[in-house]
Amino acid sequence: MIETQAMRTLIRKLFEEEALSIGGLAATHKVNDDFLWELCRNLDAIRIEFLRRLKPVGGSNEDSRSRLKLRPHPAVQELLRRIAENR
Repeated sequence: MIETQAMRTLIRKLFEEEALSIGGLAATHKVNDDFLWELCRNLDAIRIEFLRRLKPVGGSNEDSRSRLKLRPHPAVQELLRRIAENR
């Protein structure tokens, strides 16, 4: 059985990849701002709910996926920040 901390890390990395994917799509396609904010808020709520279901826990890699110089949408930046804080 997987440890709780390992599961938390796995969930965080999954949602981080999802946020980066959404950010890439938003950077290359015209996406409604309100839609993107709502999508990121909903994903964050799902992430928090899954983390709450786990037992309580005690106690910079360079990304070379894209060489494009695109600015991430603020909603995606906020979601990534919240994921990194591990709330």
